[in-house]
Amino acid sequence: MTSESISVCGGSVSLLRMGKGEPLLVLPRDNGRAPDTKFLDLVAGHFTVYAPQLPGFHGSTETDWKWLSNVRDLAVVVGQMAGALGHARINLLGLGFGGWVAAELATMSPALVQRLMLVSPMGIQPKNGYICDQFVISTESYARTAFADQAAFDAIYTAEPGFGQLDAWETDREMASRLAWKPYMYNATLPRLLAGVSTPSLIVWGDADRVVPFECAALYKAALPQATLETMPGVGHAVDLEQPAALAATIAAFCKNAGA
Repeated sequence: MTSESISVCGGSVSLLRMGKGEPLLVLPRDNGRAPDTKFLDLVAGHFTVYAPQLPGFHGSTETDWKWLSNVRDLAVVVGQMAGALGHARINLLGLGFGGWVAAELATMSPALVQRLMLVSPMGIQPKNGYICDQFVISTESYARTAFADQAAFDAIYTAEPGFGQLDAWETDREMASRLAWKPYMYNATLPRLLAGVSTPSLIVWGDADRVVPFECAALYKAALPQATLETMPGVGHAVDLEQPAALAATIAAFCKNAGA
């Protein structure tokens, strides 16, 4: 595993690089890449993994990204970052908010995305429920809401996360509010835009997700013409942290079976 910094659009983004094989770009949730890298370690057994922090979120130079105003702006930057890595095509995996970014990127740069994998993505408005409003609870409470198993949260972040982690989450929340405050965490045009994405796609959802309603799994599957849906029983929003081995195996199997 190596830690690197990549320059794009006049700013700097930090990323982890590990493994070997086809490139896999992993976009994190809106509260950042977790300190636990077990999931990344597992998928690195199958791919060359690139795991950035999202521009403007903690781990990047926040002041360089104040000009970003919406998630499609962010998706353009991520696409240029992918190009800067030197690959004509990539496998794209988005977790939560990162899944929304990945979905937007797939609508704009279909030639770049070889396979699209979305894990509990935001981006589509629920018809019955609602996406958890992180701005009315503490950042720690929001992070905990992503876990069905609170012991798993404690094992990764400790029972009382320290100041450094809390400060990072505050940075993330500030950036999330800039990009996705109104409307909150969705793009009304995204379902129609996704209808033009012919990329082989995988949607993975924990059926105990308390951040993005499980109903959105069906909405994403209906929107993407070439989508397969996999459900993780008893798992919350942070599928990669609660069930890293199961998710890594699902990702590897999908990429193998989806072909080139």
